[in-house]
Amino acid sequence: MAKYSIILPVRNGGHYLKTCVASILSQTYTGFNFIILDNCSTDGTLEWLYALKDERIKIIVSDKPLTIEESWGRIKNIEKNEFITLIGHDDILYPDFLSVIDKLATAYPQASLYHTHFNFIDAKGKIIRACKPMQQQMSGYDFLKNFLTNSIDAMGTGYVMRAKDYDALRGIPVHYPNLLFADFELWLNLSLKSYAVVAAKNCFAFRVHKSTTGTSEDKKLHRALEIFTNFLHTLQLQDLKAKHIIDEFGSEFLLFFCKGYSHRLLRTPLKNRAGLTVGKFIRFTKELATLLGVQEKFKPEKMQSIKLAALIDDNKMLSRLFLSFKKIYSKPVSK
Repeated sequence: MAKYSIILPVRNGGHYLKTCVASILSQTYTGFNFIILDNCSTDGTLEWLYALKDERIKIIVSDKPLTIEESWGRIKNIEKNEFITLIGHDDILYPDFLSVIDKLATAYPQASLYHTHFNFIDAKGKIIRACKPMQQQMSGYDFLKNFLTNSIDAMGTGYVMRAKDYDALRGIPVHYPNLLFADFELWLNLSLKSYAVVAAKNCFAFRVHKSTTGTSEDKKLHRALEIFTNFLHTLQLQDLKAKHIIDEFGSEFLLFFCKGYSHRLLRTPLKNRAGLTVGKFIRFTKELATLLGVQEKFKPEKMQSIKLAALIDDNKMLSRLFLSFKKIYSKPVSK
């Protein structure tokens, strides 16, 4: 019986899907099946998949179009092997991914999360950079600290877990809009069950282009940040050690996203903002800081780049000039 299930939710995967599927079917470790959850694709994806006629592939087709949350939510309800890993349709597993993971699972049978180092690639598959180095073994508290301080690159692909643990957590939390931050909550919860282990070898590639984060509405990004902050607050109430970590590093986490989302909002035309402004978002993050009890340490107004973003956004003329400048000089993701 196969030991692993590789699970791929997809809708209209295009040419990226073909590269992704080829990488999965080329695994040197053969004890796996490949479950594809098609979400009413209309670009020939389903026909191409059926034509592969590979006995390792199991295709489950939705009978109606689903949201991304509903599509990924199906994972908890399907039959899976002992271990599972989730992958985005534009990412790539290197041939030895499962082989390296299986060695980790054998060497660390008590771990609750398995991972490897990886590369970031662009739209054409060219390596942009390797991920930030990760320690070989991380407790759930190490993982929490590393995530809050932006010391690791935690993406949605490349994590392997036991199916029973995934199901016990009710799968990836689908109450996050566009699943933003949903994978972070899942990885944290899984690592807190025991610990995570990471192989030093780069065994997959995560593609960077116009992702869900880059194309989501600002209000969805802000709502997802709020939900994740509430999750952190719940951890504070339930786990004293987690509370100490969040008390110490929660302001750093919020400052990182305050800066990033403020700059993103500044680049969004006013007509597409639903009334949001940089100033309102800063006040919103201050409310989140108060929820976590880190308001005394959270001082976004003292960060020059955030202060400048608020200043530009508050002046209509400066805002128009900034948007015009960005439109002229913005660089495309790929040529």
